[in-house]
Amino acid sequence: MSSIAVIDYGMGNLHSVAKALEHVQPGVEVRVTADPQQVRDADRVLLPGVGAIRDCMAEIRRLGVDAEVAEAIRSGKPFLGICVGFQALMDSSEENGGVDCLAEFPGQVKFFGEDLKDQQGQSLKVPHMGWNQVKQACPHPLWDGIADLSRFYFVHSYYVRLAQAGQVAATCEYGVPFDVALAHKNVFAVQFHPEKSQQAGLKLLQNFLNWDGQL
Repeated sequence: MSSIAVIDYGMGNLHSVAKALEHVQPGVEVRVTADPQQVRDADRVLLPGVGAIRDCMAEIRRLGVDAEVAEAIRSGKPFLGICVGFQALMDSSEENGGVDCLAEFPGQVKFFGEDLKDQQGQSLKVPHMGWNQVKQACPHPLWDGIADLSRFYFVHSYYVRLAQAGQVAATCEYGVPFDVALAHKNVFAVQFHPEKSQQAGLKLLQNFLNWDGQL
């Protein structure tokens, strides 16, 4: 039986993620856990996250999740980051006056700004909340069966800007262009919430559960 560890550091939308995984692949063993041995034993690892990055990083470090994430990434097993679980992989975030993140991938997390406008000059609300089109930047097993420019559900005031273009798996625009997905070897991470994104999001989660971590 396939197993997936959803890392629990008290800051993720764990119930929704676990239920979505069980829905797309009945019989999958979903372990919501921070136990290092359970994370190591799982076939796949998912790092969720909602809330302020300062609080998330404090709990990640207090519980030793930083070491679990680093080990999982280097193990070669499929790894998925969602929302703050994507942002936490970057070097640092502008949120909360500046916060050091896990620095697993070079990139910065930036604030949309107080006076965000679209291309027509109309004011945009922050946080970016709701559905938006996602432009796929490269082919990837997690995009299988998902049409380019499919809409996914977002809730965030800060966005990722990756330092290496080759790691960008998808982009989006909300006042500014930004990176919404990262792909590198066995790691895939997204800013949007696939568990809240209906058909396209559930398909991405199903693809993750069927992915062997190879490109």
